[in-house]
Amino acid sequence: MKKKAKSKKKSRLRLLHQYYGYTGFYRFVWKSVKKAVLPIIIFIGALLALDYFVLDIEKMLITVTETYSPLGIISVFFISESLLGLVPPELFIAWSGKSLSPILNLSLLAAASYCGGIVSYYIGRGITKISYVHEQLEVKMAQHIANTRKWGGFLIIVGALLPIPFSITSIAAGIINFPFPSYLMFGLLRFVRFYLYALVIFEMV
Repeated sequence: MKKKAKSKKKSRLRLLHQYYGYTGFYRFVWKSVKKAVLPIIIFIGALLALDYFVLDIEKMLITVTETYSPLGIISVFFISESLLGLVPPELFIAWSGKSLSPILNLSLLAAASYCGGIVSYYIGRGITKISYVHEQLEVKMAQHIANTRKWGGFLIIVGALLPIPFSITSIAAGIINFPFPSYLMFGLLRFVRFYLYALVIFEMV
C-alpha cells in the first residue's frame, strides 16, 4: 500500500512538473528572475556609488530614522505596497537596518507588505464590480491575469519571493477570485523575502 501511495505521489508531482513545463511556468520564472537581476544590480551599484562619491548612505539613513517616526515610514511603505508597489522595498529594508530596532522594524515592513497585498487583493475583487475599470484592467493586465488563472498559487509564491510587484499579483488574484485562505498562506512567503534581502542589504549599509 505504501509503495502505491508513493508511486501515486510521484506520478502527481510528475504530472504537475509536466503541466508547468508545457504552460511555460518555468520560462516565466526564469524571465522574471533575469528581469529582476538587472534592477537589483543597478540598485546596489547606485547605492555604492552614492555612498562613495556623493553622500554617506549610513549617515543619511540614520538622519531619516532620527527625523521621522518608524510608524510614519512604515505607513508610507504600506500605502506603496497597496498601490502597485510604487517604491522599491529595498530602500525601506536599508532604513530598518539603521533603525534602533532593525529586526522589529524589518518584521513590521514585511507585515506591512503582506497587509498591502491583502488590500490589493480586495482592490482586485472590488474592480470586478466596476465594469469599465474591470474591462480596462482586463486589457492592461491580460497576460498577468491569464498566468494567475493558469498557475494560481505558484504564481503568488513567485510574486511573494521574487522582485515582481506583489501588488499586481495580488490584484490579479482578486480579479480571478482566487481562494482567499490559500492566498493568505502563499503570501506569508513575503516575510521570507524580506529576511533574505535583509541579510545582504544590512551588510551593505
